[in-house]
Amino acid sequence: MINVLTEKIKKLEAPIVVGLDPTMKFVPEHIKKQAFAEYGETMKGAAEAVWLFNKGIVDAVCDLVPAVKPQIAMYEQFGVEGMYAFQKTVAYCKEKGLVVIGDIKRGDIGSTSDAYAVGHLGQVQVGDTVCRGFDEDFATVNPYLGSDGVKPFIEVCKKEKKGLFILVKTSNPSSGEFQDRLVLPEGCTDAAKARPLYEVVGEKVAEWAADHMGEAYSYIGAVVGATYPEMGKVLRRIMPKSYILVPGYGAQGGKGKDLKHFFNEDGLGAIINSSRGIIAAYQQEAYAKYGAENYADASRAAVLDMKEDIKEGIFS
Repeated sequence: MINVLTEKIKKLEAPIVVGLDPTMKFVPEHIKKQAFAEYGETMKGAAEAVWLFNKGIVDAVCDLVPAVKPQIAMYEQFGVEGMYAFQKTVAYCKEKGLVVIGDIKRGDIGSTSDAYAVGHLGQVQVGDTVCRGFDEDFATVNPYLGSDGVKPFIEVCKKEKKGLFILVKTSNPSSGEFQDRLVLPEGCTDAAKARPLYEVVGEKVAEWAADHMGEAYSYIGAVVGATYPEMGKVLRRIMPKSYILVPGYGAQGGKGKDLKHFFNEDGLGAIINSSRGIIAAYQQEAYAKYGAENYADASRAAVLDMKEDIKEGIFS
């Protein structure tokens, strides 16, 4: 699947992934009114509103971007009905030719990690029938339980030709509380050789990546926040064959000019995420002229602007 993602990025000249992270405050009133009229102000009504909202955005941007990234927590908050909306969203995005990155941030050990991997990326035996769960193309994984939490995902990815984005340096302000901690190599007592923990994790990702290569890039990628461009430069060097999923663009402060170091010299190797900057664009002053009724058109305009910003930042 990494080969498919790379080709789509090259064809569209858009290393962009749209984060489908809906909350009810992003959903226009006319959509909520429609959903609540059918299902009431219930979990099912909320889930229907989210699904209709997503569908409008996907229809508006699917010819501009290679991938989407639904964040599962935004659906889980609406219980079982929300998870059904997540599943419908994944299936619809794939129908529209989009690569789907399931932002699930799972991380556990043994059979639990294997079950997560199978549920999101693989297939499960039900009697004599083989079934698929959510069936995303990629998933985000938290590696901080160690290899035990990651290897089951890698094994499923090898069988399915799917991929991972492993959290290395996240975009949130408090990520440094743990990820920036200086650590010494095992058995070393020389403080001068201490390195940030995120670099150690990056080296491990590079090791996993080398064992699961596509044509030019690995199926095993990394998550590195746009809010830390200098750290991105170091991690790009540490993980040369891993695609870097870069959150933090737009609403969290990242700009096109901050992104250059996340890419390789071939202009590839990174994909930039924007969530509310795109899906809630109509609520921003720059796109207010579209209004809530035309929220999807505002999202399309935001994607086009993001594409230009990234192009100027990388190639200028």
